[in-house]
Amino acid sequence: MNDMNWNAVTPEILLLGLSCLVALVDLFVKDERRTPTYWLTQASLALVSVLHFNAFFGGAEVYAMQGMVVVDPMSHLLAAFAGVATMITLVYARPYAEPREMLKGELFTLSLLAYLGVSIMVSANNFLVIYLGLELMSLSLYALVALRRDHAISTEAAMKYFVLGALASGFLLYGMSMMYGATGSLHIPTVFQVIHAGAPNPSVLVFGVVFIVAGLAFKLGAAPFHMWVPDVYQGAPTAATLLIGGAPKLAAFGITVRLLVDGLLDRAVDWQQMLLVLAVVSLVIGNLAAIAQSNLKRMLAYSTIAQMGFMLLGLASGVVNGNTLSAANAYSSALFYVITYVLTTLGTFGLIMLMARQGHEAEQIADFAGLAKRSPWYALVMTIFMFSLAGIPPTAGFYAKLAVLQAMVATNDPLYIKLAIGAVLLSLIGAFYYLRVIKVMFFDEPSERGALSAPADARLVMSLNGIAVLLFGLMPDGLLTMCVLAVRTLAN
Repeated sequence: MNDMNWNAVTPEILLLGLSCLVALVDLFVKDERRTPTYWLTQASLALVSVLHFNAFFGGAEVYAMQGMVVVDPMSHLLAAFAGVATMITLVYARPYAEPREMLKGELFTLSLLAYLGVSIMVSANNFLVIYLGLELMSLSLYALVALRRDHAISTEAAMKYFVLGALASGFLLYGMSMMYGATGSLHIPTVFQVIHAGAPNPSVLVFGVVFIVAGLAFKLGAAPFHMWVPDVYQGAPTAATLLIGGAPKLAAFGITVRLLVDGLLDRAVDWQQMLLVLAVVSLVIGNLAAIAQSNLKRMLAYSTIAQMGFMLLGLASGVVNGNTLSAANAYSSALFYVITYVLTTLGTFGLIMLMARQGHEAEQIADFAGLAKRSPWYALVMTIFMFSLAGIPPTAGFYAKLAVLQAMVATNDPLYIKLAIGAVLLSLIGAFYYLRVIKVMFFDEPSERGALSAPADARLVMSLNGIAVLLFGLMPDGLLTMCVLAVRTLAN
């Protein structure tokens, strides 16, 4: 525990060096399309992701930086998928960013630094390391949202994101300071041991838990701490929206597990009740508010709130009446849910970017009118994504919802069974606004007749993205097994 163990954090050190290299190389790039910078960034992300995938299958749990970092299967899995998500985002973002004067070295450097923040967050074993990773990721994302400096709406979205993000960080920091006051340690395993021994001041501890859960709810975008999500998703350039809605969701899940499961499992009776309330409120507000939206990005923002609510139901099902027998099942289902959600989100926002053109953002649901007549393949892929978000078989979203519901019903607790029934009914309401997009694509007349054009790499990745969402629904066992392996060291 007291060893620095630099080998364990090789991917993060390499990523930091590559981020600096990309920033330096871009100074000498004259190509307006930033081709050398783009491919160097993609190669960097691919290399780091492969390192994480290889380490994941090694299965070891290793401590580094004098115990402040824990490198385990969960950190490797989340970091690997975050790297893949960032790669896919940049493929979609490149043709979108070029005509909007966003295709600069900053786009690639800040994306790499945001990914570095994600990697630090998911492997944190100390309150300070969590905050270090969180701020590195958040500051990079604030700058990415404001990358179109002459665009008033984007600048407004960046300010809202910055102010409310700082508020969320303050909640989290205050909660951590109270945890430190109650337990005398910033080290997550020590916090767990002190709480397990029953030593800390219970009232201070409960207040600390409340502030930590509130801060995490801000970062996840769960209601009633969701006020930043619709405005930022709609106002940010779509490339930045996807960078916010992709890999950072995996990071938020990672620190939620680190803080609540690794550190505060003995207080599960407190934080699980709060997560259940957040989940129900998120499902209600997210699904009902999304129905009224005509802007697709804003609709997907409210959809995100509802999706995070469903994920929280799984996360809150791990400890029932003091026993952790269903913990692995619950946490693995929540992990599976967040990974498949991110995969689907990449495709939906990616298609919005591919449909955008000079002077037109293609953000309205009406912009997708008649897409099936213009580009049948893209309409089919978007249908797969909408089915997945709605939880309709045979997509990954259906199996993800099924896994969470199964974890809730397996508790045999009447409250969880009632909540599972309620979640299904609210999902049926949510299916309306997803199916509305499909109806517009297939049955409305297109305003334009030309086929949708996109670069070859973006077309290929979009196709693979849609096929992956379908395959993870038809054959979920592989990914689900990886999720079970990732959480097996938790709740021990």
